Order: sequence, then structure tokens, then C-alpha cells
Amino acid sequence: MKVVLADPPAYTPPYDRALATSLARAGVDVELVTSRFRHGDVAEADGYPVRELFYGLSSRLPNSRARLAVKGLEHVVGLGRLALLRPDVVHVQWADIPQLDAWLLRSRAPLVFTAHDLLPRRTAHRTDLWRRLFRRFDRVVVHSESGRRALVAFGVDEAKLRLIPHPVFCGPVERRDDGRTAIALGLIRPYKGLGDSIEAVRQVEGARLLVAGDARESLDDYRAAAGSRAEWRLGWLGPDDLADVLAQSTVALFPYRPEIDQSGALLQALGAGVPAIVYDVGGLAEPVHAFGAGRVVAAGDVTGLAAALRELLDDPAALAEARAGAERARAELTWDASAAAHIALYKELV
Repeated sequence: MKVVLADPPAYTPPYDRALATSLARAGVDVELVTSRFRHGDVAEADGYPVRELFYGLSSRLPNSRARLAVKGLEHVVGLGRLALLRPDVVHVQWADIPQLDAWLLRSRAPLVFTAHDLLPRRTAHRTDLWRRLFRRFDRVVVHSESGRRALVAFGVDEAKLRLIPHPVFCGPVERRDDGRTAIALGLIRPYKGLGDSIEAVRQVEGARLLVAGDARESLDDYRAAAGSRAEWRLGWLGPDDLADVLAQSTVALFPYRPEIDQSGALLQALGAGVPAIVYDVGGLAEPVHAFGAGRVVAAGDVTGLAAALRELLDDPAALAEARAGAERARAELTWDASAAAHIALYKELV
């Protein structure tokens, strides 16, 4: 079986490459079609080829309106190149420009889509556009039961949906934390709720916050609110940097707004054996509940977030059990299991 994994904007290289590696290990003839990743190094391909068919010029330009215009033109060209390939299945990871994808995405092979964010934030209000786009796909993968319910309610044919949990990114389990450090991990965007993490840490005596990731919004107000209680490790985190900040972390905080279904950063934390405290939004709570890998708090409840953090930092038995839950997630949410589920899905179509 020949499968093309397509991530035109290279939004999730760790996910793309981990899945491609596991599919190849299972005997699938897999190829990753993507673009140049603009923010740092990516893992070497392991058992599969990579072709950068998208955004050869715009991926090298600075952010500007001109870059977006060039990117739009290159997107059309990239879709044409993708349509010329002859796999058994084309599996699209991100529809970066849905206004074009809804009309121009073509393939003689069955099309699969992974709804990582369900409806991406920039275009979520264009419901007719996204309904049209979902109809283009033969199958749609979601990472949580919450995501499945949301897309059924949105109007996606339930028969097309397949639930495949997001695997953990297993890294080294190294504990060099001081027992009082919470981490806010990943890209810093408004929906990540960094202000809630800061306020929760301020409410817990002796707690400190490690903010680790690339900022996509102003940090001035956050820095002022956190004062000396926060350490800032800013910029794109390579594998060594990621392992280092997670080794220093006692608990990971994910007080997200309801704009996301699942979080790669959450799966990075669990993969390093770091338990998590999450708001009950999207599918974030599902792996934490399923494996007992931390605590789940009602969305927007900063007081509850602080209480959960205080419990895990002050109660060694509670922290040990949450760490054991993260270890259970590492053992069960594997990339090989995900690859097997994807192969079963592909076999439905070929």
C-alpha cells in the first residue's frame, strides 16, 4: 500500500514524521509531502522519502502581505503537484488555505483528513466553507471522543469519522525538577491561557512557572504579572531543549480556551513522564482522565487550577500517582498503535 501524508504548511513536523516512521515500520510505502519548516530543525526521515512540493519561495520570506500573496499562488501549484502523485491513499494533515482547498484539492486516490484543530481558528466562522471541505474527504480522523461529537454536531457524516487517539511523544524521563515547578509549554498564543497559568502559580506558595516556547503574542503584560515567579525560555525548542525544560518540570499546565481539540504539547509532557493539569476543553481531558495522568479542571476556573497545582506540589503521594499515570499513557498511546489504526482505516478505502 502506498500512502502520501500531506502537511503543506509543515504545521506539525513531529507528528507527521513520527506517524510516517511508524507506518513505514509497519510495511507501508509512505511518502511525506510538505514544505520547508521555517522555525527550526526537524527529525531526519526514517524509512520514507520527503518531498517539499509546497511554498518553495514563500517559506523563505519574512512575514508580510507579499509573502501571503506568494504563498497563495504557490498553494495552487502545490495542489497541482499533489494531484499528479499516484498513491493508494492521500492523507491530508492540515488544510492551510481552505478557501482554495475546498475547490482545488484533487486526487484520484481516496482522501483522508486529520482534523487536528477541528475548525482552525482563522476560518472557523466560515462554516459553509468547512462543510464543503469536509465533504471532499472519504474519511476524517479525530483525536478524541469530544472531537467526534463536535464534528457530528457540525454536520460531518458520522460514517466518515474515525477516532484515533493522538500518541504521546516519548522522550527521556529525567527528573531534575525542584518539586515546585509548573511548566507552560509550547507556542505562546492567546488561546493557551498563559495568564491563567501565571495567576494559578501566584496563588500557590513556593511555586514557580517555567514558560518554554515560541511567542506569537506580546509578553509584556505576562512578564509584569509573573514578576520573579516565572522563568522564560523563549524560542523554538529543539529536542535537546525540550528534554531539558521537561526534566526541570514537576507539573505541566494547559488552561486552554475552547479553540483546540488536542495538544501536541500535552502529549510531549506526558511522554516525558510529566503529569498535567488541563482545563476540560476539547479532548484535552481524555488522556488525563483515562490514565490518571494529572487533574482536570472546569474551563476558566483559575481557582480550581491553583487548587489542583497545590495538591500535586504539596502531596507526594498524589504527585507519584499522577506520574504513574503519565507512564501508563507512555506505554499505551504509542505510535505503532496509531499506525495500526491508520492502516485499518486505509484498508477500508483500497
